[in-house]
Amino acid sequence: MEFMQVTFEQIPFFSMPTLELGDIIDIFAVAFVIYRLIMWIKDTRTWALFKGVFIIIVIALVAYILDLHTVWFIISNTATVGTIAILVLFQPELRRALEQIGQGKILGMILSHEKQEEEEGLRNDTIEKIVKSCVQMGKVKTGALIVIEGQMKLRDIERTGIIIDAVVSTQILINIFEKNTPLHDGAIVISKNRITAATCFLPLSDSLTISKDLGTRHRAAIGISEATDAVVVVVSEETGAISYVRNGHIKRELDAEKLTKLLSTPKRKKINQKKLALWKGKQKDA
Repeated sequence: MEFMQVTFEQIPFFSMPTLELGDIIDIFAVAFVIYRLIMWIKDTRTWALFKGVFIIIVIALVAYILDLHTVWFIISNTATVGTIAILVLFQPELRRALEQIGQGKILGMILSHEKQEEEEGLRNDTIEKIVKSCVQMGKVKTGALIVIEGQMKLRDIERTGIIIDAVVSTQILINIFEKNTPLHDGAIVISKNRITAATCFLPLSDSLTISKDLGTRHRAAIGISEATDAVVVVVSEETGAISYVRNGHIKRELDAEKLTKLLSTPKRKKINQKKLALWKGKQKDA
């Protein structure tokens, strides 16, 4: 009869932990910090890499629960190497995060409640201003390199230049790329219909199929389009010709009508993981 005297509290399933006010505050504080950190990571290329690591962890858990011995053996025996690989892959982000912690920027981002405006694609007025400025610069052979952000964030590219955060206008675009001005050298980045940065450095493509008559500006445009899902518009300083670059492919000798059509066509695709891995490898080698 002693067995019948067991109370519900003695059964682990029915035992309820006691929560105090401090525990509740602790849970909410940790959850809030994790949420803000995830939102911060989401604005960088690290987000795609982070999702890849998360998928591997899920596969490892499934293999462990379902007794998939071969899969679990491979993952468990490569865990040490994988940890080192993660540290190498995330090295730029970890370094930048530590620098921002030292400068007090991380706390500001964590506590920030600013809701970022999400816009898909370019507005018609933005396209019109980009096309008009490119046509005018092409007539006087002013070189230009305009990178239009897709779904993959270009925060690392923006950090190589000078932050502007200006409304897109024909006058500003022409003035930025005007010869002998402080901001004319390098690329500009357009994100969410705003000019976010100028004088940015882009990775050069190492493709052997690129025409020999294309210079560094076009090779940089192809390079960033190979690594990300960004769209790039190039105005040649030698010929004044306008080119459109996407996914490593370039369309040259465009007029205003053709360029408008290309920029207006919605081609939002899922982020390519191979592009991200290639881009991270180039960043590490640099």
